[in-house]
Amino acid sequence: MPSLAMTSANNSSARGPSAQAPAGPRPGAAALFRGMLSLIFLVAGTGHLLNTGHIVERLLGAKYGFLATAVAPARPLVLLAGAALLIGGLGLLFGYRTRWAAVLLILVVIPITITIQIGRPTLGPLFKNVAIVGGLLFFATHGAGPYSLDAFLLGCQKSP
Repeated sequence: MPSLAMTSANNSSARGPSAQAPAGPRPGAAALFRGMLSLIFLVAGTGHLLNTGHIVERLLGAKYGFLATAVAPARPLVLLAGAALLIGGLGLLFGYRTRWAAVLLILVVIPITITIQIGRPTLGPLFKNVAIVGGLLFFATHGAGPYSLDAFLLGCQKSP
């Protein structure tokens, strides 16, 4: 009687390579993930630019907000962060210079997390940002995938 391990091995080889799980995410799933992840940055960036006063108040009232305002006044920081969030969010949404967009967003999310999220009574917003940085690291290391401007422009450069 064959062992369970031998049966499993025989069944997997009988199915052939097409039955194996794909090496990376499916192209449509990666594009959907990229688009859904970009929404938080588009909404936040718009909020920073259209409701600057409220965001400045949050920064000034945050336990570690002084770390940011030691670098520059709150209002210019909020406007700069808003512009970076919109630019990075649009890059992520359309898959344009996706690796750079993801790195830019990481460089914005980390200081926001340190100054605003750390020291709050609940940990949910802090770990939401940790998860967001994880998603951004995926795109910083893997790129946008096939359904993106990056892929389209690369295809245009290769064709004669």
